[in-house]
Amino acid sequence: MNGFGLQALISVISQLFFVILSFWAIQGIHFERFLPIKEQQGKALLVLMAIVIGSLSSNFFLSFIDNLKNLQFLF
Repeated sequence: MNGFGLQALISVISQLFFVILSFWAIQGIHFERFLPIKEQQGKALLVLMAIVIGSLSSNFFLSFIDNLKNLQFLF
């Protein structure tokens, strides 16, 4: 397996992990208390928010790890 394939696999696993983690964390928030939305709209909002937060978190951690690997070129 070459480096690009391994990096792509790690990226996909990271994205899925953080989306699932954020979905689990967001489920504790009851949007119907704050917003006048229907049940189906609330579920769609929950899924979309989990995807956005999970993607941002994954990109942050992948970028952070990449930057840590590139620190060796500083010295």
